Amino acid sequence: MFPSERAPLEPSLWFATAEPAPVTSPLSESISTDFLIIGAGYAGLSTALHLAEKGEAPVILEARQIGFGGSGRNGGQLVPGLKHDPSEILQKFGAVPGQKLIDFAGRTTTEVFDLIDKYQMKVPHQRNGWIQSAHNEEGLRLAEKRVRDWQSHNADVDLLSRDEHRELMGSDSYLGGWVDRRGGSLQPLSYARELARAAISLGVQIYTDTPVVDIRKMAEGWKVTVQNGVTIKAKQIVVCANAYSDGLWPGLKESIIDPNTYQTATEVLPKEIYDSIFPKGHVASDTRNLLLYFRKDHTGRFIMGGRGPYREPKSEDDWTSLKRVSVRMFPQLKDVKWEYHWCGRVTVTPDFYPHIHEPAPGLFIDIGCQGRGVGLQTAMGKAIANYLISRDPETLPLPATEIRPIPLYRLRKLYVAAAITWYRFRDGR
Repeated sequence: MFPSERAPLEPSLWFATAEPAPVTSPLSESISTDFLIIGAGYAGLSTALHLAEKGEAPVILEARQIGFGGSGRNGGQLVPGLKHDPSEILQKFGAVPGQKLIDFAGRTTTEVFDLIDKYQMKVPHQRNGWIQSAHNEEGLRLAEKRVRDWQSHNADVDLLSRDEHRELMGSDSYLGGWVDRRGGSLQPLSYARELARAAISLGVQIYTDTPVVDIRKMAEGWKVTVQNGVTIKAKQIVVCANAYSDGLWPGLKESIIDPNTYQTATEVLPKEIYDSIFPKGHVASDTRNLLLYFRKDHTGRFIMGGRGPYREPKSEDDWTSLKRVSVRMFPQLKDVKWEYHWCGRVTVTPDFYPHIHEPAPGLFIDIGCQGRGVGLQTAMGKAIANYLISRDPETLPLPATEIRPIPLYRLRKLYVAAAITWYRFRDGR
């Protein structure tokens, strides 16, 4: 069986190696709460945890399992910053709000490592740095620009020559790149489950297998109905479902693109092969439009991720291209067995920024990861919790905006397919 929006997590390497999930159950009776959070991924769990630290008792509703969506299916890479560079952020938002967003984006990975330490989470992790590998001359120029940008904000980053890159990666497939030492990696599903465990220890109630079917404004607060007919009354609601937001609020799912990202993992590598790839424990993604992201995990396997078909997978053949490029980059993997194949939806906004929406008083929506959700959504949860308590917009990293559905959304599979074809052509050149 292969993963899809309705399938369990079993085919995933993360499911096979994660810490056990805390015991939860579906909501079976009507309740009331001051804070209701929809979605038990990084954003929802972080929001609940930080609210609980302030003495609140939030409730989380999760349609499937803790970390079922992107939080349990991503590559486990901790990448600081946003898709946009600091100079672009300053140009878009202005000096003061732009700098606030840059500071927020620069510390997203630190928020994760701090939480792991604070709650002694059983999450395999390391902070040896993230590399962005330049696949062509344009990619090298981009790396040079990003290093200048981030160094001007005192970030621990450096440009890598081809020789330096080869030494850190164990492959001569790239022209060079840059390293951001704020980055790292972790077991992503273990992190989601341990966030949940920490939240529960502070009094947060988490109900799984409890999909929301209706959100309705009442005279006082909100009424939420779940699939079994049970209702919840809440003073404030936070929606943190990202690519799995179907039907939760008008226009929300139609405001993002939700392509599938595919990953495959090898068997445990022989020591000589393991030691030859990322010998100092870095992780990497590259400058392709259809980027590749790759690393070793805590069990000694090599993982390659990248774009695949927009549709749900049909067979292992849908991962063939990722295996081929892995062997081209690391010929030592030629005879290695591939044991795991999985995929999940990512959330891409049209402007590549995270989006915050407040379409009605007491309803708050966080959506948009752009492939950096581990740190970004953890930090966003902390900011959301501060905002819900203080109602001070300055506690948020960027201003709330209107929900804007993408034109011709029903045709998204066609124009995403066309874009992928064009990007693949450009990357090939």
